[in-house]
Amino acid sequence: MPTTRLTAWVEGRVQGVGFRWWVRANALELGLAGYAENLADGRVKVVAEGAEDGCRKLLARLDADGWLRRPGKVSRVTFLWSQAAGNLAGFAER
Repeated sequence: MPTTRLTAWVEGRVQGVGFRWWVRANALELGLAGYAENLADGRVKVVAEGAEDGCRKLLARLDADGWLRRPGKVSRVTFLWSQAAGNLAGFAER
């Protein structure tokens, strides 16, 4: 049962480079549900629900300083924590 919701906005060169696919693969590996979607301003919005530890690990991967083989180039990640809504299943790319 989901316990935490992470909402993150990822800035940089993150559209058109396979970034949402990479986020999805990592989220599924961590047992999280949610989605990654392109925003009109060039950012990618990530919403993930699940165990707090898994959400924290995903956030760390999003914000890692180049040590991960991640598509694109992340320049900044802003985020917020909230209570899980429990209405997400799987992990989608939007």
